Amino acid sequence: MTGRPEALFPLFAALETLGGVGPKTAKLMSQLGIERPRDLALHLPYALVDRRRRATIKGATPPVTLTVTVTVGAHRPPRTKGGAYRIHVEDTEADFQLVYFHARGDYLKRLLPEGARRVVSGKLEIFDGAAQMVHPDYAVPEADAQDIPEVEPVYHLTAGVTQKTLFKATRHILDGLPDLPEWIDPALKAREGWPDWSDSVRQAHAPRELGDVMATAPARARIAYDELLAHQLTLSLARVRLRKAKGRETRGTDRLQARVRAELPYQMTGAQVRSIAEIAGDMAQPVRMNRLLQGDVGAGKTLVAFMALLIAVEAGGQGVMMAPTEILARQHLEGLQPLAESAGVVLEILTGRDKGAERRAKLEALARGDIHILVGTHAVFQKDVAFHDLRLAVIDEQHRFGVSQRLELGRKGAAVDVLVMTATPIPRSLSLAQYGDMDISVLDEKPPGRKPITTAVVSTERMDEVISHMRRAIDDGRQCYWVCPLVEESEHLDLTAAQERFKRLRAVLGEGVVGLVHGQMPPAEKDAAMARFQAGETKVLVATTVIEVGVNVPNASIMVIERAEIFGLAQLHQLRGRVGRGEAQSTCLLMYQPPLNEGGRRRLEVLRDTEDGFRIAETDLEMRGAGDLIGTAQSGLPRFRVADLERQAGLMATAQKDARKLLDADPQLKSERGRAARTLLWLMSQEDAIRLISVG
Repeated sequence: MTGRPEALFPLFAALETLGGVGPKTAKLMSQLGIERPRDLALHLPYALVDRRRRATIKGATPPVTLTVTVTVGAHRPPRTKGGAYRIHVEDTEADFQLVYFHARGDYLKRLLPEGARRVVSGKLEIFDGAAQMVHPDYAVPEADAQDIPEVEPVYHLTAGVTQKTLFKATRHILDGLPDLPEWIDPALKAREGWPDWSDSVRQAHAPRELGDVMATAPARARIAYDELLAHQLTLSLARVRLRKAKGRETRGTDRLQARVRAELPYQMTGAQVRSIAEIAGDMAQPVRMNRLLQGDVGAGKTLVAFMALLIAVEAGGQGVMMAPTEILARQHLEGLQPLAESAGVVLEILTGRDKGAERRAKLEALARGDIHILVGTHAVFQKDVAFHDLRLAVIDEQHRFGVSQRLELGRKGAAVDVLVMTATPIPRSLSLAQYGDMDISVLDEKPPGRKPITTAVVSTERMDEVISHMRRAIDDGRQCYWVCPLVEESEHLDLTAAQERFKRLRAVLGEGVVGLVHGQMPPAEKDAAMARFQAGETKVLVATTVIEVGVNVPNASIMVIERAEIFGLAQLHQLRGRVGRGEAQSTCLLMYQPPLNEGGRRRLEVLRDTEDGFRIAETDLEMRGAGDLIGTAQSGLPRFRVADLERQAGLMATAQKDARKLLDADPQLKSERGRAARTLLWLMSQEDAIRLISVG
């Protein structure tokens, strides 16, 4: 079975094969992401209009859509050109007006002759104290009343595409839906009371009451589960493929790790000990490790990663730690240097800056195995970089590394174990969507000795107080970050805001005390400004958000975030994590411009009340939704048509378990249910997954 199953052909035909859809409408529909009949089948209604007939409008609360039988009374043509054409009508107990604009009188007299009985359906409103229905959706003789659907689904539209067009096109698909083999685990399907696939699609497009358009309605939950299952099957296939690639058993001796533990001024947290054990267990397996180390700002990820690198060295191999930027690679180097010294291992850095003889010497030492652990940027990927015996790659994932990049890294040759670190606490449902192919270790405890950060919310009206508080801290030898807001996505305005703030602080605090970093500086200048701040030459760093990425300045103990109400929660949490890294008690001031709206207020309160990144991430997900949470463009998150990651987190976890179970039992998807699962992958356009099976 190499190609798409024949049963699916009609669903992947051109849209023009559907009733009432011509080339023009098809083009307009593509703006809704509808390219093929299959997309339309999954374009479910979000509301419904009840057009069940009633005897009278009496007792209804406008505005409301109603359907009643009326006797047509007098016509009142408009007094002025383009005015309202009114027709008086009465039902069994009340009277109202039908109103038409720009309509031709002769047409309306034919449609609604005086004295005739008609069934009308439309939105009843009150205007000037009188009930009226403007442009009824239906006005038909009683004999044709069955043409009015009792309950009409309401779809999301785009300019030029009407409800009627979508209704008609969808009905065309529903008439010809294929019966597909069942890919859901029968026990799960029975427990949830889910209908078959084709029945689910039919029911979802023909809601009878409000509950039918909710995510929890069985038909919709089933379709959402299909999407999640297809996604998790793809991730699990990628995982099986990685595990198939022969791994190497890398077992540590604890010789080097013990030295580091002896030098540590504190005890490791339970979460760190547990994560190191999980990683060691994976590395000792003959399959490749593919693990995510998820930990909040300051949870001690670097130490865990270093212990993992030491396991590789103890086993006679090498390790590499990759960072997205040079400044972060240097920071990792500084952070790891003392640990490497206590273990007695050779640590070196390789970035794009290394040139000529120096670079050659490093590459030779690496190939001989004289360098045990290499820290670097993507420069480590270049063709001429060869290791003596690379066992482990640690990726500091500040910028998202999608599944495809992880597979790419796996192709780098020898069976390298992969550990990805992320400082973004991700709610469980999202981490499954994004990293479902990986095993996850979570650092959910703070190491001892890290003082809590005091967070205060202040109005911009108290700017002078804030500046004098800052001046006192500088006199005590402290350093401060001052983060300026990103204004309306315009770099030009951002820049002006940051430069103005920089000038004002410099005027108050003195020349040479204040530095400035913003997104439009050449990288070298940015690095230099950061380096001056890190070295303590400048005391205040005014910055747009470029500093949220991992920079470590232990002496910085104040973080001022201006217009904090326009930042996202996760971003605020990351920024706050830049302070509180040294001995001193640290403060984060969230400055807002009154008046605060409800969302802004809630974000700032959550931040003030907790430092728990996972709680903050859950709140963020509730408030903003999954796409915004991690910037949909580069999020690596799939776009689901029906499934809702925020509200259906439980379904995602079930889908992951089920996908892994199915592939463990049937890695080639050859059983009856396996073949059905292939149909699902084709239906959900997961061609990557199909390729993975055929390669596998």
